[in-house]
Amino acid sequence: MNKVKYITIINSIIIVFSFVMSIISNDNFLGFLVLCSGLLNIWLQSCGKASNYIFGCIYNICNGYISYINNLYGIFILSILLYFPLNIYGFISWNKINDSNNIIKFRKYKKSKSILIIVTALVTSFLLGFFLSIIPSQRLEFLDSSSNVLNIFGMILLNKRLNEGWYILLSNNIVDLIIWTILFINKSPNSVMMFIVSIGYLIINIYSIYKWRDSSTIK
Repeated sequence: MNKVKYITIINSIIIVFSFVMSIISNDNFLGFLVLCSGLLNIWLQSCGKASNYIFGCIYNICNGYISYINNLYGIFILSILLYFPLNIYGFISWNKINDSNNIIKFRKYKKSKSILIIVTALVTSFLLGFFLSIIPSQRLEFLDSSSNVLNIFGMILLNKRLNEGWYILLSNNIVDLIIWTILFINKSPNSVMMFIVSIGYLIINIYSIYKWRDSSTIK
């Protein structure tokens, strides 16, 4: 089976799975849209396809709205004002450097730069969490801040085709899964689909780390 056919089959499975889950969970069209666009986003990204950013834009709009009604204002604000533009930038950036097979090739940093990125992400997460805690109705402020900061770093690194982005996003996936597990237990709006999306992101991200681990270009 060639790569194009393989990707198309997985795309179809994701769409059907999202539709079935929206029916089983008795969720609305928004639930289907956030699950489908989220899984297609991370799956196509793992395949090195620039088209992932189109679904990333859709997911960020849906995720922003769901986060707003669940009082996760950090994710809401950054989904609309930062993640959405970053997806547009990523789409343009990846389309400029893809190879003859329309596949993106990844690079990696030296260990010293990787450690600096991790430390910076931790400090920034704490500071953002402190400011979010000032908002009276804000929920899970430090988890919210960690999710946002890690997502920002991960998206920027992947836009630059750097392997470290997968590890940062894996950390973000773990934080997101904790957030939506808590909200799922509390039966918050649209939390079922976001919980499933978080699991899907985690699985595909682990696959991406394994797939791109042998990138040999060092910066």
